[in-house]
Amino acid sequence: MLKRPAAKSEIPRRTGRRILLLIFFGVLPGAAGILSMMKGSVSIPLSEIWSVFRGGSAGVHEQILWNIRLPRTIVAALTGADLALSGAILQAIMKNPLADPHIIGVSSGAGLMGILIMLAFPQFGWLITPAAFLGAMGAAVLIYLLAWKNGIQPVRIILAGVAVSAFFGAGISALLIFYSDRVHNALMWMVGGLSARSWPHVDLLWPYTLAGLLLALPAARHLNVLQLGDELARGLGLHVERTRLFLTAVAALLAASAVSVVGLLGFVGLIVPHIARLMIGSDYRFLLPSSVLLGAAVVMFSDTFARTAFAPVELPVGIIMAALGAPFFLFLLRREL
Repeated sequence: MLKRPAAKSEIPRRTGRRILLLIFFGVLPGAAGILSMMKGSVSIPLSEIWSVFRGGSAGVHEQILWNIRLPRTIVAALTGADLALSGAILQAIMKNPLADPHIIGVSSGAGLMGILIMLAFPQFGWLITPAAFLGAMGAAVLIYLLAWKNGIQPVRIILAGVAVSAFFGAGISALLIFYSDRVHNALMWMVGGLSARSWPHVDLLWPYTLAGLLLALPAARHLNVLQLGDELARGLGLHVERTRLFLTAVAALLAASAVSVVGLLGFVGLIVPHIARLMIGSDYRFLLPSSVLLGAAVVMFSDTFARTAFAPVELPVGIIMAALGAPFFLFLLRREL
């Protein structure tokens, strides 16, 4: 049965609704950031936060805000934006609604290289991000090659991703055994957490986030064309494989930058694009910026909850995301397969 084409009057209405949703998504990171700066072992009133930003002094609270909470909040926002955008891109280019940097092994590739530098060559800590990028890119290309057989099928992507993730996971386990005297930091990094993240981490992360945004957002039109199928996309003049390779590199860069700073934080790239898609639709001109804003908000809210829910014990945010993401993944798995 053919669907009735949308009436001309419906198109502006739909676009207006999407713009309103984008504005709403834009407010969420601000609210999450304020809550993150207010809540913790020491509560800071909103009036004092406002006073500090205006140049006033709030004593000890000012030191806590500038040196601990603000950089941690910014790292959380950048990490959430990177992973959510990476997940949205991977779901489009791999034609798989279950694709996620963590689930299909891209983060595992980045994690293997990051842990290799961290344990075997700790004096070269500045190499973690570029090494993680190479690992993430290698994992993405390997998964794509293994899943390719006269086209890409969602089930093959999942199976190839599970296999590649298991392979890289074995490599990570081997490194932890070989360097058992240095595993504490690596174990915390594997869980995914924002503890002790400060301004140097912000300086490390924001250039990759900016580069990823500048490369990914203008490519939304290409992602829309890819959803029409490879043959039709070629007929419309799109270089399909070249586009996929370029966007795979962008997704790998985003995932690797986040992994290099906060560790193997999973499920952000799975949950956030789906929530955004359910609310704003599948037009990537709106879906990509929605994923960025919603991803930043989700990680900031989750980190605030992880810091305060079981005080004085602080949970890594990765535990919270896994608790939210695993049931959501099973729901999607049952619905899609």
